[in-house]
Amino acid sequence: MKISCLILLILMLFTVIIVNPVFAENSPSTESSMPWWAWPLILFVVTFILGVLAVLGGVGGGVLFVPIVGGFFPFNMDFVRGAGLFVALAGALAAGPGLLKRGFADLRLAIPLALIASASAIVGAMIGLALPPHIVNIALGTTILMIVAIMLLAKKSEYPEVKKADALSQALRINGIYHEISTGKEIEWKVHRTPQALILFVAIGIMAGMFGLGAGWANVPVLNLLMGAPLKVSVATSKFLLSITDTSAAWIYLNNGAVLPMLVAPSIVGIMLGSVVGVRILAVAKPKIVRYIVIGMLLFAGIRALLKGLGIWK
Repeated sequence: MKISCLILLILMLFTVIIVNPVFAENSPSTESSMPWWAWPLILFVVTFILGVLAVLGGVGGGVLFVPIVGGFFPFNMDFVRGAGLFVALAGALAAGPGLLKRGFADLRLAIPLALIASASAIVGAMIGLALPPHIVNIALGTTILMIVAIMLLAKKSEYPEVKKADALSQALRINGIYHEISTGKEIEWKVHRTPQALILFVAIGIMAGMFGLGAGWANVPVLNLLMGAPLKVSVATSKFLLSITDTSAAWIYLNNGAVLPMLVAPSIVGIMLGSVVGVRILAVAKPKIVRYIVIGMLLFAGIRALLKGLGIWK
């Protein structure tokens, strides 16, 4: 892990040096008195902190990254959303293989939802790039405030009771068994309300592509509370889903030149290093307190984006 982080850090420094002329040309902050290398350095520190909080708060890095960086850094929102997708994608790709190997993420559950969400994410990315910045900020602020409401109101059910699987999930053979380490038992599960979930994943994919948030904040409640998958299966499958959904949207931003390496590189390195530290702190931290800190940050960032879009707080 240390070697991988060192390699990423070297790549980040190399990228910063190479793309400095590109950044200077595209950044709205070219008149800033700060040196060009200051913003990537500050961004690295901020994303490191976000990486720690993301793990402790149980949210994806992208959902913190986009509203906070977009609201308080002098970067164009298209670049921020493109970077947000890569931040979410990096975490998903790092975690996906291990989750599949341990039997937590389920392919039969993920693939139908991923097909719907990834196609929708492409549409969402196109819509997001076509909309004026103030409209994007208004929609982003509204979405972030909705996420805050979901985090405050959503209940967590470790083992939802599904009396009977629906016809579609039976046809797709969406069911499974996983070993629960904490109890030493084999947990057998099945799902229901699959058609309703597919419809919701259209909206989730569009929002993921439009705002570059990732979609773990929405995936988990749908998988767990609506479909009835166990919480661990829901979280793991959601993480795997991001590696497919975010890839589709990320290509649209990349193809349209909305991915700035000097913004993406320090962000990914910061989030990854912060996540490593966050995992270690998780053992001693009080999750409830950290969760409310994350909710407070999202609430502030959501209001900031909304007011920025409305022209009240520029």
